[in-house]
Amino acid sequence: MRAHTLEHSDLDPFDRKIVEILRVDGRISITDLAARVGLSKTPCQVRVKRLLASGVIRGFRAIVDPARLGLDHIAFTEVKLSDTREDALEAFRAAVLRIPEVEECHMIASSFDYLLKVRTADIRRYREVLGERISSLPHVASTSTFVAMETIKDAGG
Repeated sequence: MRAHTLEHSDLDPFDRKIVEILRVDGRISITDLAARVGLSKTPCQVRVKRLLASGVIRGFRAIVDPARLGLDHIAFTEVKLSDTREDALEAFRAAVLRIPEVEECHMIASSFDYLLKVRTADIRRYREVLGERISSLPHVASTSTFVAMETIKDAGG
């Protein structure tokens, strides 16, 4: 269970600087982080723990090169649902979380309901994921696919 939830208005300039630095370098030592932020080590460490406990910082992870893992095919899939009542939306959300190839899923205010970012090895594997997994998700009425030809900027690093 999380401690007190911090809101953006609760974050002071030190907290914001800590978050900014950790977004770029999550492996920085507390000593180096404290020096860059302008705090001593202990108060900096207390702030990082508070930011973690409150959910401002949700965790740390390795940023990998998908191409080196053979996963450099990206498709964006528009999904239109046949039912958009809350129970149907929840069934879709729960099921889409179980598809590992779906990197991102966003509810969209548009002529379709969800936009998925799907990463696979190649178009053949994408077609399998689309046909066997995405199209059979609860309440899917139709899909439309856009294949990325080049990635210019990726938030994943």
